[in-house]
Amino acid sequence: MRRSLYISLGILCVVLGALGVVLPGLPTTPFLLAASWLFYRSSPRLQEWLIGSRLGIYIRSYEERGGMRKHTKVAVVLFMMAMVACSIIFFIHNAIIDWIVGIAGIIGSLVVIFKVPNAR
Repeated sequence: MRRSLYISLGILCVVLGALGVVLPGLPTTPFLLAASWLFYRSSPRLQEWLIGSRLGIYIRSYEERGGMRKHTKVAVVLFMMAMVACSIIFFIHNAIIDWIVGIAGIIGSLVVIFKVPNAR
């Protein structure tokens, strides 16, 4: 039962991490690290697949350095904020959704700044 739950949650984390590559405000690395942890405990084959995939670069880089480099964090946060601003200004024409996207962008930035460790 636990194995199936871990695999299901791991797949959900991979999907969210993949979406985080293209969606502003949704972090990639924390979801992929969670997926790696879940797969490590439930399916070594899925963990090997994840680390060997295109998304695996985020995990390998994080593990090798013990976190993200500061300049990478700055670039990620600036890119996220730019994409959030573009979304709000050019693509979203509803005030409530503007607020939701803006708040999600701020939360995503805060997660990257304060929860993702700096590289050694």
